[in-house]
Parts: sequence; structure tokens; C-alpha cells
Amino acid sequence: MYIDTHAHLYVSEFDADRNEMMQRALNAGVKQVVLPAIDSETTAAMHALKKQFPDNIHLMMGLHPTHVKENVEEELVHVANELEKNNFVAVGEIGMDLYWDKTYQKEQQKAFAQQIDWALAYDLPIVIHCREAFDEIFEVLEGVVNQRLSGIFHCFTGNVAQAQRAIELNMLLGIGGVLTFKNSGLAETISKIPLAHLVLETDAPYLAPMPFRGKRNESAYLPLVAQRLAQVYQVTDEQVAQITTSNVRKLFGI
Repeated sequence: MYIDTHAHLYVSEFDADRNEMMQRALNAGVKQVVLPAIDSETTAAMHALKKQFPDNIHLMMGLHPTHVKENVEEELVHVANELEKNNFVAVGEIGMDLYWDKTYQKEQQKAFAQQIDWALAYDLPIVIHCREAFDEIFEVLEGVVNQRLSGIFHCFTGNVAQAQRAIELNMLLGIGGVLTFKNSGLAETISKIPLAHLVLETDAPYLAPMPFRGKRNESAYLPLVAQRLAQVYQVTDEQVAQITTSNVRKLFGI
């Protein structure tokens, strides 16, 4: 059994065949999927999917860093209200993204820190989006004086030193389709990190693994990532499923 720790299955890319896509995931052994939040405009769609598949879908709540704009305070009020009213398994996806735009860098860092405070207040793990922002992310995380903070570095593509630094901060590493890309270098990096620190994810509809690279990703493709991971560690697919699923259960309590 697999758990997809990160998939945006509520977005419009799945509107035409969402039920069939969910069935394909279940048939592939992906029995649980955790949905990261983006912003207030996508909250209703997330809740609707959870209502439709209550035993298979789990929700996070947070403000995605690329959606930190001039209305950031309004969006954070929405996150706070949702955390107060509903049960979530994590605060996410939160973090910093300096790849596309650095205009709101300070606001991103402030929003990240604020949402970490809420995660601690509700005793929830965090799921971190980090793109071109490892130093800035670590600056915030290392300023948190609380050993209870735990979480996942979603779509981890850093180096060995960054991986070890994340692990020291109580974080697991989310591994997805990038692992299957020929020249990503990720396999070499994570081969130096114990499997006990990893979880599986798709980031659907983005970053589809080979041989679907460039097409729409979906949770049913998660076993392809697991197969590549099994090759890296020279273990069976079943061992990868068992270890990563156990890691997710412990972190999210599902």
C-alpha cells in the first residue's frame, strides 16, 4: 500500500475525469492521498474532494508561497479560520519560492514563520515548498526553538548537505517524479540518505515520472517512483512501500 503525500487532485486539470483518476490510484495500490492547500480560492474544491472520498483523502491547510501577494494578510486570516474550524493533518504547503519572483520575499518569509507558529499551536507537522530558497528556509526553521516541529521538504531536490540539514531539523524528504528523470542527479544524492527519512509523493498534476514526463501526473503513477527508489536502495518495491507508508503514518497520524 502506498500513500501519496502531496497531490493537487482538486485542480481544474482533473475536472474531466476526477472519479476515474481516483479509481486508477486505488487500483494501483495508492490508498491514501494528502492534498496540500494553495490559497483561499481552492479551499472549497479541496473540501469537496475530501467529502467524496472521506476514507482516502486527507487535507492540509496553508498559503502556498507563490500565492503570497499584496493580499497576504487576508489570505492568512483565511488559513487561521480554516485551522480553527476543521481537522487537517498538516500545515502546508508553506515555505518560500524565489525562482519565479522575489518581489514578495519578505512577505513569504513572514508568512512561512507565522504558519509554523500555527502548526506548533495545533500540534501539526508542516509541508515545505522550497525553490531556490534553501538558505532562507533554513534561516526560518533554525530560528524555531521547538523540538516538536516536524514535517516534509516537499519535492526535495537539494544536495546531500541540505538533506542532512533538513533531517537534523526533524524533516522527512518528499521524493517524486524527478527521481526518474535521467539527468536529475537526485538518485545519487538520496542514495547517501537512509530510506527511513523519505516519503513518496507525486505533486500531481505536475512532475510526472518517466515514461509520462511532460504529461499530466496523477496519483496512480506513484508506484513508478517507488520502483526507482527500490533500484536506488537495492530493496524490493514492497519494502519501499512499507517503510515510506510507515513514515507517513507516524508523521500525519493517518
